[in-house]
Amino acid sequence: MKTVKKTLNLFCKYLVYLFVRIIICFVQSLSLESCERGAACLAGLFTDFIPLRRKILNKNLTNAFPHLTRRERKQLIRKMWKHLFLLACEVALAPRMINEHNWWRHFRLINCSSILRMIHDNRPLIIITGHFGNFELGGYILGLFGYPTFSVARTIDNPFLNQYIKEFRESTGQFLISKNGGYEDILEVLRNNGTMAFLADQSAGPKGCWVKFFDQPASAYKAMALLSIEYDAPMVVCHATRRDDRPMMFDMTVAATLDPRNRPEELTSIKQLTQWFTTSLENSIRQAPDQYWWLHNRWKNYGKKINI
Repeated sequence: MKTVKKTLNLFCKYLVYLFVRIIICFVQSLSLESCERGAACLAGLFTDFIPLRRKILNKNLTNAFPHLTRRERKQLIRKMWKHLFLLACEVALAPRMINEHNWWRHFRLINCSSILRMIHDNRPLIIITGHFGNFELGGYILGLFGYPTFSVARTIDNPFLNQYIKEFRESTGQFLISKNGGYEDILEVLRNNGTMAFLADQSAGPKGCWVKFFDQPASAYKAMALLSIEYDAPMVVCHATRRDDRPMMFDMTVAATLDPRNRPEELTSIKQLTQWFTTSLENSIRQAPDQYWWLHNRWKNYGKKINI
């Protein structure tokens, strides 16, 4: 009986995988203009009729921008949904549209000389970003330049989808390390002067490092700060944001850098370093809030009264 259930479960997952591949094939047959119109229609649907995580969205935006009216929050939510659907279309279209010969038509590099210099310094490097802009294509373009990166990701329960996404990311040199049990692999990358990339904007649980994010207490992962100190690794905060609200047009921006060899005295502790990159992300998000993933329950207090 267990074998039958297992086989049936695997078959259902394969059907889901096939459905996703069909959707991707359909998207790849569309023009960018059609994708943008479709994203706008879906954004209206999810904003007005499908209450997916609506309470979390309103809570997060109220925390981050308390001055916004209800109508302004709704407009921002609509723009966020459009961005997310367009992001998915861009990821599907990227392998066919962007290559090493035409990347400059889609990406403008801003303040990126520092990250390229650090990659060539033969030292470990920690890249920090968040669910902001098109974070998938940010890693994609670095791999396209010939700079392999390693990032931590949760293994998807569907093995077929997991393998498909893994192959997409690794096609240009974005190698994945499992979120569960992959700590030794992270250390090995840094010991070999590799580049680790982290999405650092999710709640780290009650034992995380408590910092301020949009003036509210938020639990953040402290591993990046710890690893930077232990392995003498510079930290770089960067993101790929959509330019002028145009599909497949991005600004690849290095927002902040910090080298442990010359960091100021006020940035020496784990908490100070964690607050530094959290604030750097916040400053970037404030410039394009519609391109941030407000779906996360970022401000959990876990039943604790937190004073920062």
